[in-house]
Amino acid sequence: MKGTEEQVQSALAWLKRNGTRKNREGMARYAIPSDKAFGVSVSSIQKLAKQLGRNHELALALWETGWYEARMLTAYVDEPARVTPAQMDRWAGAFDNWALPDTLCFALWDRTPHAWAKVTQWSAKRGEFVKRAAFAMLWSLAVHDKRAGNTQFMEGLDLIERAAADERNFVKKAVNMALRAVGKRNAALNKAAIAVARRLAESTDPAPRWVGKDALRELTSPSVTRRLAKRVDPADLRSSNK
Repeated sequence: MKGTEEQVQSALAWLKRNGTRKNREGMARYAIPSDKAFGVSVSSIQKLAKQLGRNHELALALWETGWYEARMLTAYVDEPARVTPAQMDRWAGAFDNWALPDTLCFALWDRTPHAWAKVTQWSAKRGEFVKRAAFAMLWSLAVHDKRAGNTQFMEGLDLIERAAADERNFVKKAVNMALRAVGKRNAALNKAAIAVARRLAESTDPAPRWVGKDALRELTSPSVTRRLAKRVDPADLRSSNK
C-alpha cells in the first residue's frame, strides 16, 4: 500500500497528465487564477477522487501542495467526520478564488458538524472568499441538510440581510444564491425570504437592491409556488410522528 507522500506525488502526476493548456487558459474567464494549476476539469478531478477514496491524511497533504486541482480534490477525498474547525479556518484563509469555497462547502464541509457554526463565524469576516464561503455553506445546507429546522434558516436570513450591502461580486452572488435556496426550502421559509428580498429590493444602494430584485423573480415565480405547495416540510413530518 502506498504511503501518503507517494499517493500525493502519484495524484499530482495524474493531474499533470490530464491537464490541458486550453483548460488553463479558460480559467481566466471564470476569474480563477491559473498560475499554479494543471488545467484539469472538475469531472476528471472527481474521477481521480473515486480511485483514491476517502482519506483524511491524504487530503491534508494534497492541500499543502498548493496546486489548485489538488486542493479541489480534497473536497472529494477528505473525511467529513475528521475535518476540524481549525482546519476549515486555515483552508478558508488561503482561498484566492470562488471555486474552492463553493466546492468544499457543497462536497465536504456541509457534512461536518461544524457547518452551521462556520456560517455565522465567516459571515462576519472581511475576506471576500471567506465571506463567500459563509453564504455558499448556507446555500448548500438549504439544499442538503434535511434535518435542520426553520429556526436555523431564519437566522441565516438575518445574516443574508446584513451581508447584502457587500458590493464585492463574489460575496454578492453567494448572498443572492443563499437567499434563493433558503426561500425554496419550504412555504414558511419562502414567505420569510420574500419579505427579506422585498426589503432589500427597496434599498437605495445597488448591491442589496440587486440581491433582492433578482431573488424575488425566482421566489415569487409560479414554478416555485407550485412546487412548494406540493412539498411536505421534513420538520413538520417529524413533529407529526412524535
